[in-house]
Amino acid sequence: MASGEWLGTWERGRNLLFHYFTTSLFHYFTTSLFHYFTINMKSTQPYEGLRANAAGSERVKDELTLEHPLSIRIGGEAFMMTMHTPADELDLVRGILFTEGVARKKEGALEIEVVERSENGFISVVNVPANEVDLQAAQLNKRSLLSVASCGICGKTSLNLPEGRLLGDNGILDAQMVVAMFATMKEQQSAYLSGGGSHGAAIFNAQHAMLAMREDIGRHNAVDKAIGALLNGGNLNQGRYLLVSGRVSYEIVVKCFAAGIPNLLAVSAPSSLAVDFCKELGIALYGFCRDGRFTCYSA
Repeated sequence: MASGEWLGTWERGRNLLFHYFTTSLFHYFTTSLFHYFTINMKSTQPYEGLRANAAGSERVKDELTLEHPLSIRIGGEAFMMTMHTPADELDLVRGILFTEGVARKKEGALEIEVVERSENGFISVVNVPANEVDLQAAQLNKRSLLSVASCGICGKTSLNLPEGRLLGDNGILDAQMVVAMFATMKEQQSAYLSGGGSHGAAIFNAQHAMLAMREDIGRHNAVDKAIGALLNGGNLNQGRYLLVSGRVSYEIVVKCFAAGIPNLLAVSAPSSLAVDFCKELGIALYGFCRDGRFTCYSA
């Protein structure tokens, strides 16, 4: 190899190594900064009220779950706005873009820039570079309205029906195992235990060990946060059971399917469409998982 060719090869290798190092370093510091600002952030805030009953009334101070708007931009252009509980925004954005089919890589963090914070320090606007996403999918899934905390499909002009089928467990789950997983999740629901106004979502592996648990005022946001946490950690493929603290509707099923998790368990009832989709997509669906019992609607 001539000296000029050797030098060119060396320079290309050096540039590739530098790009890999700087990209990895950026992801490390991005993740660290997000966790620094959010890991100890309280998800509730005290508010005064007047509690009344037949015997009279009294002044009280209750812890209420925080709700704050988060605007997600892609390449500087508005993609969607969602109401969320401040905390774990890196996981939330990662999970939303993945389950919406906009950023489908299954391992590693995205480059997410904090553009704006509120006066009290809550993250209000983030931006994801255009080269991190599928721009065509982003345009198809762009929402024209505000997505409120209780609605995971608000603002969409059409529903994207998933294709394929998952392979779930053979047979019905053991009731004691289900009770144990929900007990593990509840122990970690600090916002719910403090204020009672947040939803929880937890993902467990095949050995029934909890991989991630996240909370939010929105049911779908809690699921996106949990999925995003595993995507950022590179272990989404270990997820086997998705537990949610509320009801199950269409959008939760679609997110569960997108994450490749074959078992969906809920404290409350599923909707009719949730049952229909679980049967079609091969997801085992369990509702009313409380008081030592459950109802299996799809297995």
